[in-house]
Amino acid sequence: MKKLVIFTLALLFIACAETQDTTPASVAEIVAESFYQGDEATLKKYTTPEGFANFSNLMKMFAKPKSSEMNFKVIEESTEGDVAWVKYSTAYDKTPGIFKLVKVDGVWKATARKPKEEVPF
Repeated sequence: MKKLVIFTLALLFIACAETQDTTPASVAEIVAESFYQGDEATLKKYTTPEGFANFSNLMKMFAKPKSSEMNFKVIEESTEGDVAWVKYSTAYDKTPGIFKLVKVDGVWKATARKPKEEVPF
């Protein structure tokens, strides 16, 4: 019985640790940072397979920024069900970017946008 309680508590702590930083805005910041820093492992963790393919192809075309201050700022955020949109700005880009995120197994992940897909803002 004692082992069951310990196992249950350990599982609870692990489950809680996995759900940190899973708001659409926090995932968007992680994806942007990993994209600009060339961190493919983190990028893969926080994107869908389609999103990772797009981001990794784009990442190869861009040089890593010299400045380490990204200054990520959420401009606007919209969530409807299992789809979220985050409009953001960084010190690396002159124009704001937009991430589309989907909920996969309870975790937000950035994904690829379809051509001419309408955004809520």
